[in-house]
Amino acid sequence: MNDAHRGASAGTSKKKRSRRARGPSTPSRTPAAAHDMDLLRQMLLIRRFEERCVELYSAATIRGFVHLYIGEEAVAVGVHQALDEADAVVSTYREHGHALARGVPPEAVMAEMYGKNTGCSHGRGGSMHLFDAGRRFYGGNAIVGGGLPLAAGLALADRMRGESRVTCCFFGDGAFAEGEFHETANLAALWGLPVLFVCENNLYAMGTALAREHAQTDLAMRAASYGMAAWAVDGMDAHAVEKAARGAVESIRAGSGPHFLEMRTYRFRAHSMYDPDRYRPKGEVEEWKRHDPVTRLADGMRKAGFLDRDAQESLDHEAVEAIDRAVRAAEQAPEESAEDLLLHVTGRREEVPS
Repeated sequence: MNDAHRGASAGTSKKKRSRRARGPSTPSRTPAAAHDMDLLRQMLLIRRFEERCVELYSAATIRGFVHLYIGEEAVAVGVHQALDEADAVVSTYREHGHALARGVPPEAVMAEMYGKNTGCSHGRGGSMHLFDAGRRFYGGNAIVGGGLPLAAGLALADRMRGESRVTCCFFGDGAFAEGEFHETANLAALWGLPVLFVCENNLYAMGTALAREHAQTDLAMRAASYGMAAWAVDGMDAHAVEKAARGAVESIRAGSGPHFLEMRTYRFRAHSMYDPDRYRPKGEVEEWKRHDPVTRLADGMRKAGFLDRDAQESLDHEAVEAIDRAVRAAEQAPEESAEDLLLHVTGRREEVPS
C-alpha cells in the first residue's frame, strides 16, 4: 500500500472513530421527517389519553359508557391529514381519537369525560357525545349508524350553498349492517354528494364477529355496488391511511361523488369498559398487537433516520404532560349550576285543561 492509500485509509478510520464517539446521528429534519413526527405526536396523544381514561374509569373518577380507541389511532390521524378545517367530521361513540385528531383540545375532551361545564359539550354529553361546532366536529353519536344520515345532510347543505367542502363520516363495521348505511350510501351516490365514508372495520360489532353477521365480509366490494369508488386499506399503517384518504378527498373535491374506505383495523381493548371481552381469542388480540400502529410508525421512522430514542421519549413525555394538564383542568373545572339546567332545552308547554 502506498503512502496516499495509507493516508486515505487512516483518514477514513478517524472519521469512523469520530462518528462512533459522537453516538447516534441526529434525526433527520426533512419535511418528511417533520410530517412523520407530527403523525406520531398525535397518535401518542390519543394513546395516552385513552390509557388515562382506563385509570380514571377504574378509579370511578369518570363514569358512564366509555369506548376506547386504543389500536385504531392510525385511522383517525391518517384520515385527518386529508381534511381541511372547513370540512365536516361526523363520528361514532368511539370518538375520543377522532375529536383529538380534529383538534379539539384535550382539556375540553377530558372535561367532558368528567361531566364538567368546560367540556366541549358543556358536560352534558360525556364520552359518547363529544361535539365542537366551531371545528365542524358533529359528534359523537350514540346510535349505531346514527351519524350516517347526518353526514349526507351536511354534504347536501354544502352542495346547495355552493361550498367546496367534504364531509367525512366515521362508522364501524356494525353500522354497515344497519339500514342507515344503505339508505345513505344510495342517496349519496345517486346525488353525487361529497361524502367520504370511513368504515373502521375492527372485525367485531360489539361482541359479534364480522363473519357471524355478514355472509360477504368484503365491505369495500359491497359498498362499490352503490356505484361509488371503494377500496380496503391497512388501517394499522398511518401512511397507508393517509395516502388513501388524500386520494379519496382529492377525487371528491374534483366532483366524483362519494368514496368509501374500509379501514381494516383492530381495537386492543374490549368494546367498552363494561365489556368482559370473552368473545375474542386471546391469541388473536396478541397477534394484532404485533401490528400496533404507534409502534409500527415509530419503527419505520427509526429505520428512515427520522427518530431516535431521545426524540421518541420526548414526544411521549409531551403527550403525558398534555394529558396531565387536561386532568388537572377537568378536576378544577366547575360543575354546571342548577340555574342552567334548562339551558339549551327546548319543548312545547302543554296547556292543562281547567
